[in-house]
Amino acid sequence: MNITQLKYVIKIAASSSMREAATKLYVSQPALSASIRELEDELGIVIFDRTNKGISLTEAGRDFLSYAKKAVGQYEILEDRYLSDDTEKKHFSVSTQHFNFAIRAFTSVIKDMDPEKYVFSIHETRTKEVLDDVKNLKSEVGIISFSGSNEAVIKKLFSTYKLEFIPLMKRQTYVYVWKNHKYAGKKEISIEEMKDFPCVFFDQGDDPDFYLTEEALSDQAFDKMIKSDDRATTMEIISDLGGYSIGSGMLSDKDATLKGLVSIKLKEEDPIEIGYITRKGSSLSSYGKAYVEELLKYKEL
Repeated sequence: MNITQLKYVIKIAASSSMREAATKLYVSQPALSASIRELEDELGIVIFDRTNKGISLTEAGRDFLSYAKKAVGQYEILEDRYLSDDTEKKHFSVSTQHFNFAIRAFTSVIKDMDPEKYVFSIHETRTKEVLDDVKNLKSEVGIISFSGSNEAVIKKLFSTYKLEFIPLMKRQTYVYVWKNHKYAGKKEISIEEMKDFPCVFFDQGDDPDFYLTEEALSDQAFDKMIKSDDRATTMEIISDLGGYSIGSGMLSDKDATLKGLVSIKLKEEDPIEIGYITRKGSSLSSYGKAYVEELLKYKEL
């Protein structure tokens, strides 16, 4: 098994056919197929089902793919940092759930420190990936939240992954609706009153554990639910379908994608605690320290 084969698996999984993957990878289809079969023989598993309609991941293949992505991600970090032609570039990475203040803190670090050459990354992503990124040192700092509905599970993962959580704020629960929604003028509302409208959640991927959701009230039964993995898509759905999402009530005038939203306090209470995570025992870079300093400007606890 080698890094090239892992990259092949990732590319094939994102393609509709072996031919399409081979074209994207600039290799011949027979060579690609032979490499994957060699890998499957070595591992003793079947990664892809092949039919005349195309290819698909097996159950074992989906499990292997998750590890392959992590391994390739770590390899690319090492490759960029140590094998790049330009070793003078500064590196820093953050992973976050969907919080605007985390992005503003990130841009503030770049403005304030103004390095001459850099490769900085910010990953606005799923809960599990924020945890994994900090655990695996893909990111120095992660921004994460939990509510009473999933606090025990999240804190257990902090312990298992050897992560330190530093709280920044605790927010009451709100719904976000579009400014022309029939309930947009209300000061307070209940989930029952919103039952005729779809609730939009950020998709947590293949992980079946709903306790990894970043929204409050994760144990609530919703008659109408839509999952989205893109902020702009979520806004479009809320606008077009009269839907809503659940959040902390923090709306920024600086974020153009949020300008059409209004927040309404929920009668149901499930406060959201928001903070940042670092890996226990690891030392932050100067950029990591500067980022934490920016985050602490939002500290309310």
